Amino acid sequence: MTGATRTGRARRLLRRVTAGIPDERNPVTHVAELPEREAEFAGWPQWAPEPVVDAVRACGVERPWAHQVEAASLAWSGRHVVISTGTASGKSLAYQLPVLSALVEDGKACALYLSPTKALGADQLRALSAVDLPTIRAATYDGDTPMAERDWVRAHARWVFTNPDMLHRGVLSAHARWARFFRKLAYVVVDECHGYRGVFGSHVALLLRRLRRVARHYGADPVFVLASATMAEPAAFAHRLSGVDCVPVVRDTSPRGARTVALWEPPLLDELAGEHGAPVRRSAGAEAARILAELVVEGARSLAFVRSRRGAELTALGARRILSEVDPTLPERVAAYRAGFLPEERRALEAALQSGTLLGVATTNALELGVDIAGLDAVVLAGYPGTLASFWQQAGRAGRSGDEALVVFVARDDPLDTYLVHHPAAVLERPVEAAVLDPGNPYVLAPQLACAAAELPLTAGELDAFGGTAARDVLDALVADRVLRRRPSGWYWTSRDRPQHEVDIRGSGGEQVAVVEAETSRLLGTVDPASALRTVHPGALYLHQGASYVVDDLDLEHGVALVHAEEPDWTTSPREVVDIAVLDTVRKERHGGVTVCLGEVAVTSQVVGYLRRRPSGEVLDNVPLDLPEQSLRTRAVWYSISDELLRVADCAAERGGEGRAPGGAGLVPARVPGALHAAEHAAIGLLPLFATCDRWDIGGVSTALHEDTGEATVFVHDGHPGGAGFADRGFAALVPWLAATREAIVSCECPAGCPSCVQSPKCGNGNEPLDKAGAVAVLDIVLGAVRHTTAGTTTR
Repeated sequence: MTGATRTGRARRLLRRVTAGIPDERNPVTHVAELPEREAEFAGWPQWAPEPVVDAVRACGVERPWAHQVEAASLAWSGRHVVISTGTASGKSLAYQLPVLSALVEDGKACALYLSPTKALGADQLRALSAVDLPTIRAATYDGDTPMAERDWVRAHARWVFTNPDMLHRGVLSAHARWARFFRKLAYVVVDECHGYRGVFGSHVALLLRRLRRVARHYGADPVFVLASATMAEPAAFAHRLSGVDCVPVVRDTSPRGARTVALWEPPLLDELAGEHGAPVRRSAGAEAARILAELVVEGARSLAFVRSRRGAELTALGARRILSEVDPTLPERVAAYRAGFLPEERRALEAALQSGTLLGVATTNALELGVDIAGLDAVVLAGYPGTLASFWQQAGRAGRSGDEALVVFVARDDPLDTYLVHHPAAVLERPVEAAVLDPGNPYVLAPQLACAAAELPLTAGELDAFGGTAARDVLDALVADRVLRRRPSGWYWTSRDRPQHEVDIRGSGGEQVAVVEAETSRLLGTVDPASALRTVHPGALYLHQGASYVVDDLDLEHGVALVHAEEPDWTTSPREVVDIAVLDTVRKERHGGVTVCLGEVAVTSQVVGYLRRRPSGEVLDNVPLDLPEQSLRTRAVWYSISDELLRVADCAAERGGEGRAPGGAGLVPARVPGALHAAEHAAIGLLPLFATCDRWDIGGVSTALHEDTGEATVFVHDGHPGGAGFADRGFAALVPWLAATREAIVSCECPAGCPSCVQSPKCGNGNEPLDKAGAVAVLDIVLGAVRHTTAGTTTR
């Protein structure tokens, strides 16, 4: 199809998916037209060997774009570099050119490629295999590599494609077997590096330092090339991740087709009421299924990104059900794609989508990164993916060959999604976030230092790369625990066993809990230990591949949850009691009667029971449980409000002043717990707008009188041991964060609170008590106090 005949294609697709919807119920809240961008080319660099240039040209790249040559030339000159440009901007060529040139000029030189997913690594290897340079000997080394091939890769491969997990467990832990490779390691490519954030990113940052250390042991000092979707502060982030100073390349000179972006809020379901009678919206997954079906009918090649594996399956199933009523041949042109499929299943689906055999695919973020599927007409995002970087990465899957495309963002019934579809600038005009990671987190640093010492004894001169004083303190603790032994020459690993297989770099907190069907002994899946008490406690309803099971027993000692198949007409939600204690206040700012703090806290939680509910939200019963307490030491941001300010707010509310809440109700003392609780929920929902996290990465506690502050207090804490940097972001962006939180509550059309504003799907108290109007009053107090003293002096 020519460019001329595609003009207006995206608009026509949008009209198709909204056809038949009455104007008064039109779910589209905003439509934006993003213009096309012309390409800016550059000549092939003189340093690139002619065979490399000829081979790349033969693959269809006649001329490189300017940013590709800039990044490639920096890497060739020995500079570490981070290229941070948009989706489909040719970042692969930027690192392929210097790496291939080095491998051609030196017949023994080697390179390492790291990607966060196996699918991306396999896709990049396929693309490289099309380049006709037989001496390169590129190969994959990951969990899918047959054992018989692994010896060949170690002995002969010159460009190894792997992931951080395999580097950690299979390469560094056995580096002596990789001596040939490490001696001549010239380049390390870290692809899609913006995905390395939070606890996982912190582990990978220390893993890369271990990699550099092992390479130096064998006499190599490789150049690092990091590639990322557009992100804030790429040079600073690349330094935190890799430990080396990187030159940023950020000006995108690739062409981009015009895109139509539609923001979509599913309608309220008049016939249903949710928890406490709150209004319920049609689910984002169901809405995405209908949109995907309409796009397939129109012949548009489309992806629908869904947040969960089960959601992807249900969205594909829903689309197929709708299409079966239109044309019996169409359902087979829709499929689901997610992690957990066999490698050959993933490859077949990718090929079918690439060829056009499949028109619609519902996918998790497994197709977000890098897999090159060109020429898609539309992308549907069923729920905000957590960060703007991911949003634009997913949106950029459409129109990858420079053609016009449609992007539809469908909001979930969630405070952040609701805010975004009613504040288009927060999506379309806001710069992408800076990725957050903390290599100095002692809960990450300790196991990583143990792994480093097991690979090679650690010396005092190497500690600066691992955090200096913080690393020495952690080493002292490891020595005291007899994990390491201190000798004059350094720190030594004391056991015959290697720690790499015990250290989970994905940050799930230990060995997974296996979910097993008791009658057949069939393994259904796994649950991380941190969430097992909430998701697979006795009596819990567990869903797997569309089937439902009820948990009979949870054995934490052996890491097994036994279940039986059952399809009850109820769901379960855990009830939890949470306590929080302040351990250390790192930052404190006083604003009159409001105090804002950042620091270390201890969070103690216990699942004490669960509710069984009808699909309508009706509570059938409250079942008590006797489960152990969990303790988490982490970082938190919190604010406390003096009694005097609360009393003033109450009086002001009666007069219609600053503290007044919608509906004319004053913030009397009896309403304070519900007001704080609602403000806490909404703040958790909106923090991902300012920190690269998901609401499931963070938690919160609110209380009308906290023993450590002596005042009414709201805490928002990281959900990972030692923290992952999210609370720190909240402290730094307190005013815009809480202002957006207030706006999300006020603009919600529900009368008394719903999942779009103050209800939380993870509340351990069953969303009780909640006071929507009181939450606005609380946020007015905090924002008013902070803004009043901003121009003056604060105490830190």
